[in-house]
Amino acid sequence: MTAAVLATVCAVIFGTADFFGGLATRRSRVLAVVLLSQAGGLLLIAPLLAVLPGSPSPAALLWGMASGVAGACGIVMFYRGLATGVMSVVAPTTATASMAVPVIFGLITGERPSSLALVGVVLGLFAVTLVSRSPNEPARGSRIGSILNALASGAGFGGFFILLKLAPEDSGVWPLLGARIASIVLVALLAVVTHRSLRPMPGTLRVTFAAGLLDMAANVLYLLAAQRGLLSLVAVLVSLYPASTLLLARYVLGERLSPVQITGVGFALGAIALIAAA
Repeated sequence: MTAAVLATVCAVIFGTADFFGGLATRRSRVLAVVLLSQAGGLLLIAPLLAVLPGSPSPAALLWGMASGVAGACGIVMFYRGLATGVMSVVAPTTATASMAVPVIFGLITGERPSSLALVGVVLGLFAVTLVSRSPNEPARGSRIGSILNALASGAGFGGFFILLKLAPEDSGVWPLLGARIASIVLVALLAVVTHRSLRPMPGTLRVTFAAGLLDMAANVLYLLAAQRGLLSLVAVLVSLYPASTLLLARYVLGERLSPVQITGVGFALGAIALIAAA
């Protein structure tokens, strides 16, 4: 139950972080938003390292750095997919893959959730697919290219979940320090190689740093949940974060929800209830 609660709260905060990140990228450069939000997360992790128990072992930092590389690659591929494809194909495919990868890994490595929890996993897969689907009809374009980018992005995000789970359980939140350092370095190198500016547009710093702080808070909650529960269940609950992003867009920005997305939110709530009750 503790892991389920932590993972559910993590999903809500992840979705809120994505909402703020989306607001920032509407008014600023994407790589600048990614880099500054990642750097902003260090403002939260620094004091937590001194407060929360954990050992700064080389294994903890290395697993964290590996997860940071996987997560950064996921972000890059996701934005590339959006730039070259259509949201209605890229978003649900990425979300489903990012959930399926850690679930499959958990089952292969011996995790055996209850039958009720497995029903929740299946419901969660449907929920993420429906919630992430754009209400607009897909435009013409390279469907295969969009799907491949989305699958690569989802594998990156799923790898982030798996690699953090593999860090020593007594390492506390130290793996997140390694993850954040690795992702910042990777994004900075990408900006240099592609000659992209990392200077934020005026008026976007507050929302960018808010996204970074919330993202790090969600990462902390995920790591704590993964240390206490099955990866195959924790990853499903965390991956339901698009539902909170969608609801914020509805009630803050006034965006309309399609019937499919509303159905997806309902499935998400059902998945949370089933997994928490298992």
